[in-house]
Amino acid sequence: MAETSSGTPAGTPSAVPPVAARKPVERTHHGDTFVDDYEWLRDKTNDEVLEYLRAENTYTEARTAHLESLREAIFKEISDRTLQTDLSVPARRGGYWYYSRTIEGKQYALHCRVKVDGDEPPATDGEIAGEEVMLDGNEVAGDSEFFSLGTVDVSPDGRLLAYSVDLKGDERFTLRIKNLDTGELLPDELPEVHYGSAWSADGSTIFYTKVDDAWRPYQVWRHTLGAPADAGDVLVMEEADERFWVGVDLTRNEQAIMIALGSKLTSEVWLLDAQDPTAEPVVVAPRREGVEYDVEHAGDQLLITHNADAANFSLASAPLDSPGDWTTLLEGDETSRLLGADAFADHVILYRRRNALTELAIMRRTGDGFGDPEVLEFDEPIYTVSPGRNDEWHDTRYRFGYTSLVTPGSTYDVDVATGERRLLKQQPVLGGVDTSDYTQYREWATAPDGTQVPISMVARKDVAKDGNAPVVLYGYGSYEHSVDPWFSIPRLSLLDRGVVFAIAHIRGGGELGRRWYDNGKTLTKRNTFTDFVAAAEHLVKAGWTKPERIVAQGGSAGGLLMGAVANLAPQAFGGIVAEVPFVDALTTILDPSLPLTVIEWEEWGNPLEDPEVYAYMKSYSPYENVTAQHYPRILAITSLNDTRVFYVEPAKWVAKLRATATGDSDVLLKTEMEAGHGGRSGRYDAWREIAFSLAWELDTLGLS
Repeated sequence: MAETSSGTPAGTPSAVPPVAARKPVERTHHGDTFVDDYEWLRDKTNDEVLEYLRAENTYTEARTAHLESLREAIFKEISDRTLQTDLSVPARRGGYWYYSRTIEGKQYALHCRVKVDGDEPPATDGEIAGEEVMLDGNEVAGDSEFFSLGTVDVSPDGRLLAYSVDLKGDERFTLRIKNLDTGELLPDELPEVHYGSAWSADGSTIFYTKVDDAWRPYQVWRHTLGAPADAGDVLVMEEADERFWVGVDLTRNEQAIMIALGSKLTSEVWLLDAQDPTAEPVVVAPRREGVEYDVEHAGDQLLITHNADAANFSLASAPLDSPGDWTTLLEGDETSRLLGADAFADHVILYRRRNALTELAIMRRTGDGFGDPEVLEFDEPIYTVSPGRNDEWHDTRYRFGYTSLVTPGSTYDVDVATGERRLLKQQPVLGGVDTSDYTQYREWATAPDGTQVPISMVARKDVAKDGNAPVVLYGYGSYEHSVDPWFSIPRLSLLDRGVVFAIAHIRGGGELGRRWYDNGKTLTKRNTFTDFVAAAEHLVKAGWTKPERIVAQGGSAGGLLMGAVANLAPQAFGGIVAEVPFVDALTTILDPSLPLTVIEWEEWGNPLEDPEVYAYMKSYSPYENVTAQHYPRILAITSLNDTRVFYVEPAKWVAKLRATATGDSDVLLKTEMEAGHGGRSGRYDAWREIAFSLAWELDTLGLS
């Protein structure tokens, strides 16, 4: 649709953007004073704040009203291409096959099981005889606007189900216990718990975690069934160091409760005998600053994935009675990053990363040791392979997932002895879609310091490389999190309208190993942003597109990326979508009372104590660096109950952009009033949210 010179879509009423009041407060650190006009927006109990957010939503609705039919069309495309009544491939644990099921018209999944009858999982193309519905998310959610599960955990004997529920989006869960034999809820109710849980071997006891005021999981508790939670629960471990979080799990062979403590740079793991839930935990290896390690219980020994002697991690073994005595099995190297190892009775599966792709390799037991890794090979040049659900300690098959930008998500079993693979299921894509109509590419951009940055791309085969292709460029680049290629049904609504979708695998992520991450964090963080700009510039130089036909997209820490490149190179993009964006990073990292801040100091640095870190963060933090320049069109999306990136960050950012940007810069803020960090929870609600963003992107690219 054509636009007027003001940026207002032709044929729609002009809308007046809200103007946030300026209420300046001063913030002084290391001799530097910053005047913050919009910090008052932080108080979501303030009626003036809520009124402002609603006014922004009303303005966004008015500015995008002309896209309503396009949004409906995209929503219908997603719905029509998705098999809405479907189920996952059943995975075996003990005497049952476990799986989830979706039903057309229902927002949430049903968690089901069926008794084992033979070695093969039940077929996934219809009803399963003898199905038992353990938990119906739709029933538990009721009329709540939001619903999320923190744990769905069956006891080792299969009798009891522990599940935890969040009905607000703030990631505070209430844990309940269901008797699967009778269908009755036990009186046990544990409020204010965090993600995860672990059963004792006999199912008499469950372990769970709690968070502190800064939303840091810092305690492990033990609950004995039938005991009152407020008086009978026992604190098993508490972590005093505010950089560290705790988690709890039951090992695959059900021999130990594992308590993992970790900061961004340091790990410590404790094991507790699952047969004796009141026993004292035993440390595997005391924490050493800068040493990270994971533990797999391999029955007769422990397997340790660690970086004590290699940046990209090594694999070691340790005796059960001397868990800190590590013997190297595989030395780390510069060509591959060892992500983890899954231990089973007769084999180990390595999960690695090499050449910006993931990799699985089988190590079979040979007496007291293990054979050389045998890599699973794949034909496509760009793909993602990852561990699937593998609960059975004695299993001789390994479940894994496979996808690419052109291959729908696929579930395989591989026979560990022979290497033979069997495709169990591929994500159905309905509506007459032929995936052979699309093709994927890998290109490399050159960063300002000469570093080669990989870009993964997908488009319809009939899209011409004529310098005018519309492009959506996605990025993240933090926490060593890698954005691996994946297939997306909603993305087809872009591709079929001629859009090229690209992923910039920028530094700060983990695509090319630990050093790729190290060179995009703390005092090298700006590499993340300049890598992304280099990727956009490469797409222009390579003849794909031109700057005004590129929409950048990123969320959370990727939203920080969006805000940073908007300031750094606004001319490189025609539009920017920033989802739950971390755009007021310096304000957040300066306040240790806020959720996650102290934990984050090892990622960003500590600007409270270090003047160099303060100055460096202030040089790129999006909010502080908004200037009087023309910005591309910007859509910021947030959620009122987000506990990871508070809604106030994009709210302040948008207010400052409106007050500062020059020309006809068009900035929108959309706040979900009943959601958390992941947005709306029901699948149909989520599809509508996706359709909203995709329609805005297409409009910005001139395709509405």
